[in-house]
Amino acid sequence: MDLFCRQAVVGTLPVVLVSGELDLASVGVLRDALLKAVTEHRGTTVAVDLEGVTALDDTALGILLGGAARAREHGGDLVIVCASPRLVERFELSGLARAMQVLERLAP
Repeated sequence: MDLFCRQAVVGTLPVVLVSGELDLASVGVLRDALLKAVTEHRGTTVAVDLEGVTALDDTALGILLGGAARAREHGGDLVIVCASPRLVERFELSGLARAMQVLERLAP
């Protein structure tokens, strides 16, 4: 399955919408999308909406952490939006939920 990333703005919050499988073969697409969003929105919080993600491997976790680090270097932050119990549990077990904020949904 392919991975698709696109940017949107919800209210005033820049969001990277992700759908598909996040694995070694596709993380370059996510990395590029995160770098673009963080660069275009320096100093602000960028959300990564993972609701459309069907699979996520350890490489993808590393890309998310790297994106958060880059955002913080520029005075911003990166948060994850995900309500999937399976993925949220993965974020908790891996420690990612301690390093990044994981939201169940974007506030209206």
